[in-house]
Amino acid sequence: MQTITKVYDSYESAREAVNELETAGIPMASISVLANREASQTNVDVDVDVDDSTEAGTGAGVGAVVGGAAGLLTGLGLLAIPGLGPVVAAGWLASTALGAVAGVATGGIVGSLISAGVPEDHAHVYSEAVRRGGTLVSVQAGDHNVAEVQTILGNFTPLDPVAQGATYRKTGWSKFDPQGAPYESARSANGNERSVM
Repeated sequence: MQTITKVYDSYESAREAVNELETAGIPMASISVLANREASQTNVDVDVDVDDSTEAGTGAGVGAVVGGAAGLLTGLGLLAIPGLGPVVAAGWLASTALGAVAGVATGGIVGSLISAGVPEDHAHVYSEAVRRGGTLVSVQAGDHNVAEVQTILGNFTPLDPVAQGATYRKTGWSKFDPQGAPYESARSANGNERSVM
């Protein structure tokens, strides 16, 4: 088994990738989605609100989300992860990250990604990308469908973690900080469209 993880600048691209994975017969239990709540709000209805200042600090899992698509995306839940703030999430990675936050494991979202086989540098970049509004899709692929999963995920223009990390570092970023405040995008700051990367 191999874990394949990609991050997309748009929630729509990630949603299309997940729908394609499900159409190809990849079991929903093998797919995880982790999206910044703001990035996904135009595509899903959030039934509850999370107090960013308190819930994100505690990592409490709350509420439910009803998605517009079938399958995994209808099972999205809202939870708060330190450093990311409120996120919509589904799948095994969400459970792992929430367990890490609750003290079941150590390392938070970065540790969860590393434990799943993502290189550490990529795990930091992916976590930061989600913090800044991206959407992460991670798939536990069997040896027989690794190439198919890689092709599907690659068809929807994922971010290049090496190039994205270099872009972040130009602004003084060095690694994901789980103690940091959730990212305030241009949209939440002034009501205009955000610029994620």
